[in-house]
Amino acid sequence: MIIIMENAIDILKEWIDKSDNIVFFGGAGVSTESGIKDFRSEGNYLRKGNLTLEQLISATYFREHTKDFYDMYRSLFDNTGIMPNITHKRLAELEKEGKLKAIVTQNVDGLHQLAGSKNVLTLHGDVSRNYCLDCHKLYDEKFVFSSKGIPRCECGGIVKPDVVLYEEGLDQEILEKSINAIANADVLIVAGTSLSVYPAAGLVNYYKGNKLVLINKTSTPYDSKADLLLHEPLGEIFSKI
Repeated sequence: MIIIMENAIDILKEWIDKSDNIVFFGGAGVSTESGIKDFRSEGNYLRKGNLTLEQLISATYFREHTKDFYDMYRSLFDNTGIMPNITHKRLAELEKEGKLKAIVTQNVDGLHQLAGSKNVLTLHGDVSRNYCLDCHKLYDEKFVFSSKGIPRCECGGIVKPDVVLYEEGLDQEILEKSINAIANADVLIVAGTSLSVYPAAGLVNYYKGNKLVLINKTSTPYDSKADLLLHEPLGEIFSKI
C-alpha cells in the first residue's frame, strides 16, 4: 500500500496516463464541492423527531406518509441550479479520451450526466427520472420539484422518483453491469465515499487488479486494501490530473 502524500498525485497521474480501462466508483463526497449536502457526514445526519434518515427515505414512509415524504424529498434532493464541479468534468473528459470506461455512483443527483459522462451506472437511481406508479408515464425532475403536495400524473397516479429507497433492492441489471465493470478494470478509483453503505460498498471486493485508488477525506474500512490512498479534497486532486 502506498501512502506517500508527496508523490501520490504523480503516481495517480502515471496510472491514468498508462491505462485505457479505468472505472470510477463514487459517493456523496463527489458532489459536496458542487454544494450538495452529504447528510451522512458529521453534523448533517438528518433526523425528524424520532425518525432517522433511513426511516424518512424508506419505502414504508413513502407509503404511509406520502405527502410528508415529498415535502422532505424536495428539501433534500432539489438540486436546481447546482452545476458539476471539476471532478465531474474531468471524469467526463477521461471518458471522451477513451480512458474511463464506466462511472459507478451512489449519487442520485445526475451531475455526472450533466457534465457529459455517458456510461453512468446509478446504483441508487436518478432524481431526473420519475414515473407514474399506475400508467408508468415518465416525468422529469422539474415536474416533481415544482409540484405541491403529492405529484400526480395526468391519469391520477402518484409520480414516484426513480430512486432506491431504504427497504428496496438495487436494480439488478445496473448492479451486474457495475460488478462487471469493476471486476474487469485496470485502475479502480474509489472516491468521496465512506464505503459504509451496503450492498454498494461491497462492490470494491470484485476488483481483481493492483491499482486500487482510495480518495476520501476520512478513513474507510477498505484503506488497508488500497494501493494508493489519498486523504485530500477531490477538487484539488482532479484539478491536477
